[in-house]
Amino acid sequence: MAASSEAASASISHRLNGLKDLHDCVDNLLLLPLTRQTLIQHSDEKWVDEFLDGSLRLLDFCSTAKDALLQAREHAHELQSSMRRKRGGEIGISSEVVGYLTTRKKVKKVIHKALKDLKGVEKKCSFSPLNKDAETETVSMLREAETVTLKVLESLLSSIAGETAYSRPIGWSLVSNLVRPKHVACEEATMIDLGEFEKVDAVLFTLIGHKTKSNPLHIDNVQTELGKLETNIQDLEEGIESLYRHLIKTRVSLLNILSH
Repeated sequence: MAASSEAASASISHRLNGLKDLHDCVDNLLLLPLTRQTLIQHSDEKWVDEFLDGSLRLLDFCSTAKDALLQAREHAHELQSSMRRKRGGEIGISSEVVGYLTTRKKVKKVIHKALKDLKGVEKKCSFSPLNKDAETETVSMLREAETVTLKVLESLLSSIAGETAYSRPIGWSLVSNLVRPKHVACEEATMIDLGEFEKVDAVLFTLIGHKTKSNPLHIDNVQTELGKLETNIQDLEEGIESLYRHLIKTRVSLLNILSH
């Protein structure tokens, strides 16, 4: 269980790192004269508006993930601190654990709504046809970048919600030569345990389920898992913050190009 949860967490972190490479390429693509010319010449076409709308959607989902991670880290830290202070106090510990799980339930509700919206975007996402073959590859790469980012954000949000899911293959057909060699292992379609969030929830439910005096070894195990969760969250926060900065940069670049 520990090995699978750590591997799952590493997989999501690697995917976020892969997005950094991908969006570095997107930024470079937007600097190319051909790309700028294509966007300017077709600024009144529907697919350009779709890019702008898509960049805003990505920022919204990214913000949701950032907020959820921040809350998760703060609440995990508070619970761990409380358990240290109240060690041996069964009632106090149980009360703190119930409070943590209640907060987790609220966070999950927000995440589930975001996931529903995200999956709706993926399902309904249809891009307008392109007019010229010479522009198809450049625009398709930009579209793929959005699709790939949505899928990684979906995996991240599912992980924060403590859900187990299939890791779906990510389509990198046009951008694969740019970023895939570094992250091939992260794109396999396998059943994965989405890690520390789910594991911590499970051990906490087990802890409050005991009616007798808490086993010190069990409490130590909970504190160990909370420590692992905090470390995992910090890694994910670094990745999502980097992605957020890249998404802002991309949107600013698009708006600057289209304003000329």
